[in-house]
Amino acid sequence: MDTLCLTGGRVLHPDGRVRRGDVVVDRDDGTILAVGADEDDSGDVAAAVDDATEALDATNGLVIPGLVNAHTHVSMTLLRGYADDKPLDAWLREDIWPVEAALTDDDIAVGAELGVLEMIRSGTTAFADMYFAMDRVAAVVERAGVRARLGRGVVTVTKSDAEAAADVDESLSFATSFDGAADGRIRTAFMPHSLTTVDESHLREGIEQATAAGVPVHLHANETRDEVDPIVDEHGERPLAYADSVGALGSDAFVAHCVHVDDSEIGLLAETDTAAVHCPASNMKLASGMAPVQRLHEAGVTVALGTDGAASNNDLDLFDEMRDAAMVGKLAAGDASAVPAEAVVEMATAAGADALGLPGGRIAPGAAADLAVVDLGAAHLTPVHDPVSQLVYAARGSDVRHTVCDGQVLMRDREVLTLDAESIRERAAVAARDLVDRAAAGE
Repeated sequence: MDTLCLTGGRVLHPDGRVRRGDVVVDRDDGTILAVGADEDDSGDVAAAVDDATEALDATNGLVIPGLVNAHTHVSMTLLRGYADDKPLDAWLREDIWPVEAALTDDDIAVGAELGVLEMIRSGTTAFADMYFAMDRVAAVVERAGVRARLGRGVVTVTKSDAEAAADVDESLSFATSFDGAADGRIRTAFMPHSLTTVDESHLREGIEQATAAGVPVHLHANETRDEVDPIVDEHGERPLAYADSVGALGSDAFVAHCVHVDDSEIGLLAETDTAAVHCPASNMKLASGMAPVQRLHEAGVTVALGTDGAASNNDLDLFDEMRDAAMVGKLAAGDASAVPAEAVVEMATAAGADALGLPGGRIAPGAAADLAVVDLGAAHLTPVHDPVSQLVYAARGSDVRHTVCDGQVLMRDREVLTLDAESIRERAAVAARDLVDRAAAGE
């Protein structure tokens, strides 16, 4: 048996407890074979450690589930810092959409490489991505060794009926063609951009076809008040009630943002078992508002964590996002005990995996071997009174020592093994400059 062992550290267990022990991985099937602990370690675990094909040193570290970025637009790394300090609607219409019109498939590919490199280096092993040229993004995911739920974004506003229909067809075609790619590490979804950027007829038609094909649905919802009022004015109901009426909610659906949701919509998410993805940094930067995360949790809604795109964040580091989620969650609830560290770590791991319908998110025998080792030896992580608290309030993506996905080592001692980091950085910098120049020239 080909095994990998993470030795000498502490392990974050599904019940939130942290205990010293080793994690043994079966690399043949990408699952966790055994999890030991000092107080109850068995001879079988010790023998498996001794017989391991490869070992990763977790000394002075904490072994955690690989993080799950449940909503992003990964290729927007090329637009990091391009258009800052503007509200969402103006930012999209005046800056982002015009420059995106100049994107090439090669731009999207190198932007995805840069984003996936950043995520591996900060302990993220799975993500959900909505963008364009998704076949190129899928190729990056396969090569990098991570997991992803991918979907081509659909926007029909300003388009002719034929163009809009083609947009829907392309998204559905990608979803049905690429599901299960990369040895199952890629799953797909139908991804209409939002309830205000896709007209009702195409939204209904696309969701009906996706549902018939067993394809999940993912979209933005209730991100700003400007996304709420038009729905209420046109349809006479709240956005998530409208989303439910067109079939966009359900146990395999997940919606991003959910900032401006009322109690009826929170109840609807819980009733339909629809997951919400919280993107606190993007929501703060665009002044979209503060999502009621504590109320969502109390209602029983699965709440995952996402970075959104690097153009509105401006990074893909889920450690930053965890801290933001805890801080803004307390502010939104007016309660320092709201959205505690344990809940935030769950949002970034198990809840994220559940929301996306992907394996991972937990360290237990039989679970997917998606793992990260956080080095606790830095000055800003000393002393360690509570490791879980340290993860949320003090750790950084740069503290990740090793990253493992599907039993394969993607990063060892800060060196990414599956991607050429220097080449990607150089090519992405050139692509970003050329993209902005083309957009400015109207090409």
